[in-house]
Amino acid sequence: MKSVFITFDQAFYERILALLDRQNCRGFSYWQQLQGRGSVKGEPHYGSHAWPGMCSAIMTVVDDTKVDPLLDALHKMDKETEQLGLRAFVWNIEKTI
Repeated sequence: MKSVFITFDQAFYERILALLDRQNCRGFSYWQQLQGRGSVKGEPHYGSHAWPGMCSAIMTVVDDTKVDPLLDALHKMDKETEQLGLRAFVWNIEKTI
């Protein structure tokens, strides 16, 4: 099993959920950040396409065989919509309780 941590602009939440559903990633945790890193003038705003101005993050646990198809689909989505600001991080799950 692998843990996949995905960060993205909050506006694309439904697209990410639909992708996880198509990839059969059923369980996940979601974090929503209401503010990005601020604008040039200093007032808060929703995140930009540039890291680390993401507004949302999802962590899901997937079988080893599903990691590459998930990453490929995320990469394709990122190429289609650069404003998505998508990043994905994968690591092994050593133990569970």
